[in-house]
Amino acid sequence: MLQNFKTYQLAKEFYQTTAAIKLPKHLRDQFHRASSSVVLNIAEGSGKRTKCDQARYYSIALGSLRESYAILDLSNNLSPKLNNLIDHLGGSLHKLIHFK
Repeated sequence: MLQNFKTYQLAKEFYQTTAAIKLPKHLRDQFHRASSSVVLNIAEGSGKRTKCDQARYYSIALGSLRESYAILDLSNNLSPKLNNLIDHLGGSLHKLIHFK
């Protein structure tokens, strides 16, 4: 079911791509929570029945993606490839949130 959900697959790729990034201790745990939250909220939202409930979970996922981005930016860990992945994932989430 989720294997055909492009946004979920992008989120999983983001999580796996960033898992080995070295971060300062004070940011590491927060980053792992935020980056996994992107994937988990997309998965949970996809199982909700109403568009309103889905949009709420996708909005939380987008917030966690932005938090993850900020941590990567603060720690100078953004590459052009990673930045492109984040942009693509963010755009995909934005479409899901505003799809009616």
